[in-house]
Amino acid sequence: MNKIHAIIFALIVFVGGFIWISSHFESEEEEAGEYHDPIYSELKKEGKIKGAKQMPNQWFYMQRAYPYKTIPKGKYQSAIREAKSLRKNSKGGRGRDLVWEQAGPTNIPGRITDIAVHPDFPSTVYAASAAGGVFKSTDNGANWTAVFDDEGVPSMGALAIHPDDPDIIYAGTGEANASGDSYEGVGIYKSVDGGANWEYKGLPESYYIGRIVIDPLRPETVYVAAGGLLFGTNPERGVYRSINAGDSWEQMLYIDDTTACIDIALHPSTNTLMAAMWYRYRSTTSRKVGGVQSGIFRSTDAGENWVRLSGGLPAQADTVGRIGLSIDPESQTVDAIYANHPGYFMGVYKSTDLGDNWIRTNDAALTDIYSSYGWYFGNIRVVAGSPDTVFALGLRQYRSTDGGNSWSDADYNLHVDHHALYIHPDNPNLVYNGNDGGVGISSNLGANWTQSYNMPNTQFYAITIDVNNPLRLYGGAQDNGSMRTLDGSIDDWQHILGGDGFYCIVDYTNANVIYAEYQNGYLYKSTNGGSNWYSALGNMDYYSDRHNWCTPVKMDPVNHNILYYGSNRLWRTTNGGNTWNAISYDLTDGSGGGGLVYGTITTIDIASTDNSYIYVGADDGNVWKTTNTGTDWIDIGS
Repeated sequence: MNKIHAIIFALIVFVGGFIWISSHFESEEEEAGEYHDPIYSELKKEGKIKGAKQMPNQWFYMQRAYPYKTIPKGKYQSAIREAKSLRKNSKGGRGRDLVWEQAGPTNIPGRITDIAVHPDFPSTVYAASAAGGVFKSTDNGANWTAVFDDEGVPSMGALAIHPDDPDIIYAGTGEANASGDSYEGVGIYKSVDGGANWEYKGLPESYYIGRIVIDPLRPETVYVAAGGLLFGTNPERGVYRSINAGDSWEQMLYIDDTTACIDIALHPSTNTLMAAMWYRYRSTTSRKVGGVQSGIFRSTDAGENWVRLSGGLPAQADTVGRIGLSIDPESQTVDAIYANHPGYFMGVYKSTDLGDNWIRTNDAALTDIYSSYGWYFGNIRVVAGSPDTVFALGLRQYRSTDGGNSWSDADYNLHVDHHALYIHPDNPNLVYNGNDGGVGISSNLGANWTQSYNMPNTQFYAITIDVNNPLRLYGGAQDNGSMRTLDGSIDDWQHILGGDGFYCIVDYTNANVIYAEYQNGYLYKSTNGGSNWYSALGNMDYYSDRHNWCTPVKMDPVNHNILYYGSNRLWRTTNGGNTWNAISYDLTDGSGGGGLVYGTITTIDIASTDNSYIYVGADDGNVWKTTNTGTDWIDIGS
């Protein structure tokens, strides 16, 4: 493979000199999931990991939409076509070839949103990546090949394989999990040769696709759960149906321009279709992930007509949030898992008559399955032909074998944060799990798991190179902490600090001195090459300021003991982080209100020719410079 997802992803982060940011709700920092280590655990115990913080998506989107609020229709697709043309025309032309060399890591994968498995050869597995396209394995996850790179859409939401011709695969773009780093897609693609080539099949304004379902009895009929804009409103959302294998689509269920369809489940023999509708909306300063529009809808005529289900389900309310669905095709059992607004667990509900009547299961053991971010999860899976066996997915994964009367852990040896599950219909002991650390495989119905590697889809926030040891690459990644390779190998990357990882700095005078940070700007320092870490925030008045999820830190190019740190003010240390002084006032327009943190510094740079010149940019568009190390500030962004 001649393109590296990790490097491409990280370079995109720095396009235009900005850092992706977005607002996160209270406790969204736990989306870091949890590469645990003692420092991070202690911070959580002390209550220091808290508050509404920011992640990449909103500002990333706003940069590209400017001067509009949304990217105009068709522009994304036309940009992809132009990129393909440029790449094609550059080959063989006067040394203009753009060739990327794999740099890793292959041993620390990133988030998986869906899994599809060949019905006849279960060692052939397809995995949809939140930020890496589609990967294919033909050896049961031992090795993976990227099969979607040429399409230019790295964020994936759903996959489905044709039941009679497994070379036919549908891929839905745009991760539907509604997190701060769930990026938009452009619709549906189809392959008829096992992923070797893809054809675009439409639904350009679906943006986020939560599910694709193929009717096994009528496989030319395909259903799609379309989410629509997350950071805006549009009518192209709800349930779509194609009766000609994706050549054309019809919108079958629509509530309003803010209500997504997040999940679809089908009972083929009765033509019964169920759809989970979800009212959700985000902005830079607020997020709504529930509403009276949310609920389960049922059609008994292949999507022609729909009714809202009740009969024991949670009543319509402004707090009803994301819902996941699963139907046993061999009985009339349906399972549904509910989250509320702002994101806590509401319950698991079961019906044994295809939705006429529901009861809540004995789900007390699942109270913390979502922590406070149910909008990030929301899947449930029943074993076909064994409706008492059910898996519930969240921060942890749980299994019931008695129809929901009791639940137990079913994620031993897996990375946390579970988003996808495929149970083989002919061999239910064979189960595939998609999580924030890649794909896991179990051969005993989830009692034990083997985490699969060799998948280069790590989601980097930032990367750096040790200038004196250029083979040493460092980076901070979503849910995988800060990591590095010491020799430039692609498969020997190692964690050095936990949480979500962000900026890493290697002292240009001493490679044993390293700075790295958790989410929200918790900055740490090591003086022995990463073996031990201690706080580098010194006397900083941390809790008086607002901090970006990806807080910028910069080392002075002249004096390695001087570092700059951006909250809503700019801070400076002259002794390697032992003590700090604020050298600016608030360089933003304020918090913005609305419940999410806004008004934070997102980028810092220092002139290499005169280090008294410092430039600072903020998420609200403010840009400042000082020519005297912070004594005076000049607004250059107006």
